[in-house]
Amino acid sequence: MSVRKRSWTTAKGEAKTAWVVDYVDGAGKRRLKSFKLKKAADAFAATATVEVREGIHVADSASVTVETAGELWITSGLNAGLEQSTMKQRRSHLDIHIKPLIGSTLLSKITVPTVRDFEDRMRRDGRSAIMTRKVLTSLGSILSDASERGLATRNPVRDIRSGRKGRDRRAERRQKGRIEVGVDIPTREEIKALVGALDDAWRPLLITAIFSGMRSSELRGLRWQDVDFKRNLISVNQRIDAYGVVGAPKSEAGTRKIPVPPLVLNALKEHRLRSGGNSLLVFGNDDGASRTHASIVRSGLIPAMIRAGVVVATGEVRKGEPAMAAKYTGLHSLRHFYASWCINRREDGGLGLPAKMVQERLGHASIVMTMDVYGHLFPRDDAEDELAAAATALLS
Repeated sequence: MSVRKRSWTTAKGEAKTAWVVDYVDGAGKRRLKSFKLKKAADAFAATATVEVREGIHVADSASVTVETAGELWITSGLNAGLEQSTMKQRRSHLDIHIKPLIGSTLLSKITVPTVRDFEDRMRRDGRSAIMTRKVLTSLGSILSDASERGLATRNPVRDIRSGRKGRDRRAERRQKGRIEVGVDIPTREEIKALVGALDDAWRPLLITAIFSGMRSSELRGLRWQDVDFKRNLISVNQRIDAYGVVGAPKSEAGTRKIPVPPLVLNALKEHRLRSGGNSLLVFGNDDGASRTHASIVRSGLIPAMIRAGVVVATGEVRKGEPAMAAKYTGLHSLRHFYASWCINRREDGGLGLPAKMVQERLGHASIVMTMDVYGHLFPRDDAEDELAAAATALLS
């Protein structure tokens, strides 16, 4: 590998110079790469020498653009049978965020400064910190896929992420903020009012959601064979996604058994008697197909919230009266309540479960996720009188 100076005269008579790196790549093909400065040429030569020796070098002329690599990444996901929701997110990240900003850039030109500039541009364009993080994750996945295909030599996203995992997590928590009882989590009084306002059509599903903490997809995929009336257990073995596709729970931890109170089992028994128990799914439609998440929220949760008086003012006036809307419009709020119910002390009407058991009941893949979301809800044994008593006992 050599670095030499090249001089020439253009058709207009202008004298030009450049520094050329002349080398042979791993496939035995001669390559030439020009630079304005000798310093840049020397730096490239040093890097290329190592990459060729390790068999990972990809010349610019043999490289592909980020857009092309992204399309290959999409194809990889389709061939792997990834869920439609995952593929939809991949396509969205590629088409809306990645292609417009760096789609035409060659993979061989993607460096740490390039990724940092891409990150800064996304934020300047108004993308949230969470969206920026997700898109960067997708870019890193594209580069990993390209590396496996021999189209890229390095993954700058991974290089950046390795040093900022903790910082990113803290920034995400700051942006999200803590979920609060009465804001994100229904209070005990609101749940009591909601339960009292449930009608026969939606009572079984919403009661199960409140006292099992199951995700919407898990509720929609619940089968009668997963309900153990003798042992007071519900087994989560499958879920049905937004496209009606049956699949395994989100993670290995999502497959779990959840103890439920008699209130839930009685509601399910009544539901089975009314429906005839002919459907495989517990909460299926009349034709046996699964209900959609939107229909559960729109026809079940929101009307029940309004009947229960769990509402907030919209700021509009209708017929001379302030217009009201359901305070909680997401089924996940009931999952949040279940988590708080598991955490709260028994004397406060909760189950008083330890963090590890709460994680298992919720089906979280790690205790970190449980504590990141709900850690601040756990009781703290640092009351002033208890601290004073402990200090006195220590020094007496």
